[in-house]
Amino acid sequence: MLKTGRSYIGIGVLALVLLLVFEYNKPKQINWFPSYVSTHTIPYGTKVYNDLLPLVFPQAQQVYRTPFEFLSRGDTLTGTYIFVNERIEFGKTDLSELLSWAREGNHLFMASESFEKELLDTLNLHTSSIYDMNTVTPVFKHLLVNERARANDIPFDRDYYTSIFSELDTINSVVLAEVLVKNDSTKTEKRGISAVQQAFGKGKITLSTFPEAFTNYFMLKDENRSYTTGLMAYIDSSKPVYVDNHHKAGKTFYTSPMYLFLNTKELKWAYYLALIGSLLYIVFEGKRKQRAIKVVEPLKNQTLAFTRTIANMYFENNRQNEIANHKIQYFMDYVRTRFHLVTEKIDSQFHHSLALRSNHSKEEVKALFSKFQDIQRTNKVTNQQLEKLERNIQDFKAKADGKQ
Repeated sequence: MLKTGRSYIGIGVLALVLLLVFEYNKPKQINWFPSYVSTHTIPYGTKVYNDLLPLVFPQAQQVYRTPFEFLSRGDTLTGTYIFVNERIEFGKTDLSELLSWAREGNHLFMASESFEKELLDTLNLHTSSIYDMNTVTPVFKHLLVNERARANDIPFDRDYYTSIFSELDTINSVVLAEVLVKNDSTKTEKRGISAVQQAFGKGKITLSTFPEAFTNYFMLKDENRSYTTGLMAYIDSSKPVYVDNHHKAGKTFYTSPMYLFLNTKELKWAYYLALIGSLLYIVFEGKRKQRAIKVVEPLKNQTLAFTRTIANMYFENNRQNEIANHKIQYFMDYVRTRFHLVTEKIDSQFHHSLALRSNHSKEEVKALFSKFQDIQRTNKVTNQQLEKLERNIQDFKAKADGKQ
């Protein structure tokens, strides 16, 4: 029997070791989370874009604060403010500060799948989405309108839909980029506007609904970076460029000290092995040694003693009338909860219903309630009357429970 148990333990340990080996050698899964963080090397990070940005814009500067904090400081800032993220929602204070800054002669550049309603209303724009329902793997072709900056159409196959500007201010808006998608089985293509630019006061605002153009995955694939550089051509390289790192879907820095362990393959599995070893030690060592469990005495129910004390106080003070009335009231509550009858009106119908449900005759029920009325009308209840009342109530309950 002992050898059989050891065999089972050996098989279990071997299976655990093989499982750990397979997990250790399993290829690392690609993280497609849309972080848009400047230091992330995952497909939807923007490290490539931010590393190449200083080559085109020597005065590029990373910003890690809110627009209000950054723009409202003492020195005067001019140039272009770039925002790239999956969703961009500033809030009333930040948006007001940004629009005032752009109105003074600066350039506000934003790439996002959606924008807040206040910004779109200010620019008389509306957004919507288009889909490719004809294939399992939709392909959207992106192209720049300016022929001098445009190369070939850039295909993108990572989304099932793409955002476009469905309505725009045709007088003040300039279309910078479009997106093409197959419309139906006739192979015709539907066009949508994906980037626009508007003059705003002395400055200008550029909006793009295709932030994926600034990600590592897009820029490193084929010649896709020509699309990104074409959009960047609308930014004045002679002026400072401020790149936002505050409004991001992912974290710009890691707050957990466990990040070093969990991000390094060897340290991660060493950590897991330590946890498994600790668990096994607790299980097997806990079976061998166990402290005695202290016996905790349950609290005593003092309700009965308290009730007796109160009853004695009433009895010794010759308050038999109050005791009798309490007993009658408790009996009425017993009738309501035990037989589900309303005790507000005591009449012949009530006597009949209670008799049917309590195993008594109607005359017995009527006699008991007559005694109640006699006691309630009495100015002074004697001890004998109180004892007789108690016996009558107990006899009624006993017969109702079938004990008589």
